[in-house]
Amino acid sequence: MTIVVAPDSFKGTYSALEVATALAAGISDGGGRAMPLPVADGGEGTFDAICRSLAATALTVRAQNPWGEPITATIGVAADGTAVVEVAQASGLTAGRNTPHDALAASTYGTGMVIAAAIDRGAQHIMVAAGGSATTDGGAGAVRAIHDNGGLRGARITVLSDVTTRFLDAPQVFGPQKGADPASIMLLEARLNRLSVEYPRNPAGVPRSGAAGGLSGGLWAHFGADLVSGADAVLDAADFDEHLKSAAAVVVGEGRLDSQTGQGKIISAILARVQKSGRRIPVVAVVGSVAADLGAYAENFTDILIATDPAEMHQAGRKIARLLNAGAPPEN
Repeated sequence: MTIVVAPDSFKGTYSALEVATALAAGISDGGGRAMPLPVADGGEGTFDAICRSLAATALTVRAQNPWGEPITATIGVAADGTAVVEVAQASGLTAGRNTPHDALAASTYGTGMVIAAAIDRGAQHIMVAAGGSATTDGGAGAVRAIHDNGGLRGARITVLSDVTTRFLDAPQVFGPQKGADPASIMLLEARLNRLSVEYPRNPAGVPRSGAAGGLSGGLWAHFGADLVSGADAVLDAADFDEHLKSAAAVVVGEGRLDSQTGQGKIISAILARVQKSGRRIPVVAVVGSVAADLGAYAENFTDILIATDPAEMHQAGRKIARLLNAGAPPEN
């Protein structure tokens, strides 16, 4: 029997792949058999997770950052005609800029360029990971870029997100983290209100339409994009349910286990699939820290182990393997 190792990244410190590799090595050293499946929920790490699962080839394309400066971005192109695009690469807070960020001026045109480049390379299905944007333009820039390049030409778009925020709520929810002050937020709200009634379909009440500052809503309104849970899309791409059939246990992980974990994040999605399987599969969480207010959510796990670096992750993997092999649940 196999231990499925499916951690998210420890944000800002270790990638999901690094965490999975350290845990899997520890499990192997402890006498277990590990199946590393690094995961993500639509935000950081989603592009890498999907590309890995689809065995996508990385291609570099030209684009521009949210303020119109030329950059390059990477897309993943799979043999089945699927392309993977990451909003953060062309429209993100970290997309290089030498002058101060301007939340009002930030545009998704660069992401539209990347989507268009994927279509030029024959992609029939574009999966867009929506996390980490600097923009609140309702997707107007991306829509313009796609139209400038001849439209979708038969391709379809799926937007992956880790939020269910609606279109008109995006400025208030995400504006502050993008550098928008209260006055700017009011202007961004007015912009999205105007766009919502101008678009071919009104995205105002559609769940997930506010992801990436309304980019998802703009793609839905103009191109009929599917708006889906990033966590579930990542798990589907990795054939998680199939791996679960032979799993002796599942190891999940993230940087901090807290009250937000149960709100659409990847660990919550994994727990739901374990429960749906109908089997009593131990689920162990390996995390960097645990919030004091975790409360009853902790009852979802056979145990919660703390590991803050690869050496501790390796040790946690050994402990999990040895105790599971002995037929006992892991203990602190």
